[in-house]
Amino acid sequence: MKFTCDGLVLSDAAVTVSKACSAKTTMPVLECIKISAKNDVLTLLAYDGEISIEKKIKADVLEEGEICVNGRFFSDFIGKVAGMNVVIGTGDKGLEIRYEDSESFMQALPAEDFPAVRSETGDDYFEVKESALKNLIAKTVFCCATDESRPILKGCLLEASEGKLYATALDGYRMATSECGIEGSTGSMKIVCPARTLTEISRMLEGGDKPLKICVAKNMLSVGVDDTVLTSRLYTGEFVNRNNIFPPAFSTELCASRAELIESVERASVLIRGDKNNLILFDIKGGNILITANSEIGNVSECVKAEMTGKELKIAMNGKFMLDALKALDEETVKLSFNTPIAPFTLENKENKESSYLILPVRTTA
Repeated sequence: MKFTCDGLVLSDAAVTVSKACSAKTTMPVLECIKISAKNDVLTLLAYDGEISIEKKIKADVLEEGEICVNGRFFSDFIGKVAGMNVVIGTGDKGLEIRYEDSESFMQALPAEDFPAVRSETGDDYFEVKESALKNLIAKTVFCCATDESRPILKGCLLEASEGKLYATALDGYRMATSECGIEGSTGSMKIVCPARTLTEISRMLEGGDKPLKICVAKNMLSVGVDDTVLTSRLYTGEFVNRNNIFPPAFSTELCASRAELIESVERASVLIRGDKNNLILFDIKGGNILITANSEIGNVSECVKAEMTGKELKIAMNGKFMLDALKALDEETVKLSFNTPIAPFTLENKENKESSYLILPVRTTA
């Protein structure tokens, strides 16, 4: 194999594809990018057993062939010669990389060692604007679980139904729901997509009103953006029904400035840094929210004005969870709804209710 191409183009492709290289594996080939050169097209492919990313770029192919090279080292190295024209080929030492008057070598593995990537195709799909999907992912994926105790919660439930795409994510302590319109679909469908897959899809998108087609077949998802194709396995099993989680009514409701709440909670969070629960306290009464936090470092007490209806309430919560939800909302005024100090509470925009967040309070001994 031997080819020449623009270093910057190759670097961008390697960075994109390397996101699917495995970070922890007993199979070294899963840490690799498979490079294939044929018909003046260079194909880069990475696969970690769950996600695969393939990207095609133009190249001057002098000798057809394919090889596997460690994705992290290759993308980092090519990034350092991105401003040059590079000549890459295979030799006795592995992968040979020539640029200007210099050359380097990198160990490689045979392309035959690279596992076959499933590429199921089917008729089921839904289509959504890039900007809408990117926004939907940003508003929900941070609530997905990160541990292995309930693997399905490491994914986000996507439901296409009646012209809408609904997303639900939760980790056992908080939940996010959001929705957006879809441009078309083959009918109603539900899939649980790994959070990492959605994050990588979001990175591929530029936004805007360009429609994106997401295809689903046999517990696999695939999406193509320009010359990049991502495929991912989907999680199977029963996901939580969001409609059974949100309380039907509340005894305390208030509206307050989102910016003021963010600023106060951020200041309080400085003093509780290192506390496993990031514990802050809301004391809601008389049209005010008294926000307090205490630690060995010190304490903070701040007042945020609010429009309040219902009962007075004291409730403890995880400050990070509160900040994540507040920053995901986008209106000047947000609505917070409570019942008791030990019952889940919710946050949403005052007007646009497309996104909602539910957080479990922290039980205190006081």
